[in-house]
Amino acid sequence: MKTAIHADALSRFGYALSDSTRTQILLSLRTTPGYPSEMAEKIGVSRQILSNHLACLRGCGLVVAVPEGRRSRYELADPRIGRALDDLVGLVLAVDPDCCPASETEDCC
Repeated sequence: MKTAIHADALSRFGYALSDSTRTQILLSLRTTPGYPSEMAEKIGVSRQILSNHLACLRGCGLVVAVPEGRRSRYELADPRIGRALDDLVGLVLAVDPDCCPASETEDCC
């Protein structure tokens, strides 16, 4: 039973990372919470697209919305998600250092 639960959790995490916009959102939130309008501008997508991806990430249990007056701040649901992302990026770069051009490596590490 535990194996099935673990597989489901990893599948959700993998699904979240399977889209580059969701990956950019997660990488952005690993260091600091963010607001949708600012994240949309930083990532270079419309607010509607960002909103759809945030809804997916909330559904996967990876991010939470924290109401602040009329706005919502988004952050990782658990600090361990940020550490897992750091570990995953480090592992990928250790296995294949040529996978990211130097400028991208600075942004993702």
